[in-house]
Amino acid sequence: MSTTLIKGGTVVSSVSAFYADVLIEDDRIKDVADAIPVEAADRVLDAAGMYVLPGGIDVHTHLDMPFGGTTSSDDFETGTRAAAFGGTTTIIDFAIQPKGTRMRDALDTWWRKADGKACIDYGLHMIVTDLPDAGLEDMDSLVGEGVASFKLFMAYPGVLMVDDATIFKALSRTASNGALICMHAENGSVIDVIVQQALAEGKRAPIYHAMTRPTRAESEAVHRAIALAEMSGAPVYIVHLSSEDALNQVREARDRGVPVFAETCPQYLLLSIEELARPDFEGAKYVFTPPLREKENLEKLWTGLAQDHLQVVSTDHCPFCFQDQKALGKDDFTKIPNGGPGIENRLQLIHHHGVNMGRISLNRFVELVSTTPAKLFGLYPRKGEIAIGSDADVVIWDAGAEHLISAATHHMRVDYSMFEGFAVKGNAKTVISRGEIIVEGGLFRGRAGRGQYLRREARGGAWQ
Repeated sequence: MSTTLIKGGTVVSSVSAFYADVLIEDDRIKDVADAIPVEAADRVLDAAGMYVLPGGIDVHTHLDMPFGGTTSSDDFETGTRAAAFGGTTTIIDFAIQPKGTRMRDALDTWWRKADGKACIDYGLHMIVTDLPDAGLEDMDSLVGEGVASFKLFMAYPGVLMVDDATIFKALSRTASNGALICMHAENGSVIDVIVQQALAEGKRAPIYHAMTRPTRAESEAVHRAIALAEMSGAPVYIVHLSSEDALNQVREARDRGVPVFAETCPQYLLLSIEELARPDFEGAKYVFTPPLREKENLEKLWTGLAQDHLQVVSTDHCPFCFQDQKALGKDDFTKIPNGGPGIENRLQLIHHHGVNMGRISLNRFVELVSTTPAKLFGLYPRKGEIAIGSDADVVIWDAGAEHLISAATHHMRVDYSMFEGFAVKGNAKTVISRGEIIVEGGLFRGRAGRGQYLRREARGGAWQ
């Protein structure tokens, strides 16, 4: 048995902040109380003047993922190690069912990708690309394996996109088995027509990735996804929401009491379409889907976070190196691998631009990056809370620490940063995963393979 005492910090939850000591025994939190004697622990960590936060939970990552003739540059070792440096102690990645195969085979494939590599705990969603009648039974079977969420695409025709009937069947199944459907909501069929028109006109630069994916294509698909969910009697979760148009659809449905939830990402809160117009093909660094939007969308999304129209901030971390991967689309924006790096910087960016700038409270910060993700995706109260009996996933957060985001110093295996030169105030000083210090003083002290697969509970959160 090993014990660790975090002494003198301010424990922050989604609803409160209070001075307390935190006693960890092996991999769980044993006590949260005033003045726990130092004699109670084998080691003592001084958190005076610091915040003590539950470890971050990133519910949208793509590690070791094949896409567009290449594979995302971070695997489960490098990606989870980078996540840990940023204060994230749990991720949920996406296994992809190839068309014509069983979902269980995809689950086995992603377990092999993570085995011996994951530095932090991880769960898996299942991306559904094919849903025959037997596939409905597969969904039930995967729920029994702890896969409590499934993702479907309304975009990428011929590759990942499924039709409305398939979406409705999947939603109807989750209405009974308790899982949560995650929707990539863009009208892929219409976008494909616009893309072909642009190519025919010789429009091939990175900026046309955004110009061919209008916000109405997103909002229409969000509206349709919500309507299908209502008809099926199931909740739905909209991934990486990027625009005010789409946000309006979510807000209107939630105002009617519909159990719809949505996430956004730091890039949609802090970057805009102008990035794709950078010269010398630099705009390719910012090609991901949905694309970056006009600047007027940014504050609308921040307001959505503050008012609970958006419930989660994830990253959609899917990195491709600029020099040898993004370059695949040098002469055709449709061949640029879609994705960007961000798993390491999520807490830094949301704390600085949210809490420090007065857009959200410290409690709301914890709610967005840890507690609500745990609740919605079947991990609470094991994760997402500093409470007796919860996993000892704890971040000692130095709100005064200044940090300059740069590819020169980040730990992601990618040759650029979407947030190059961003100065932030607030950073993880010490990161603890299930009682083990894995990051301390800027050094990684964990090891590859120590991360555990998390069997998540279906209907892990309240849908209303």
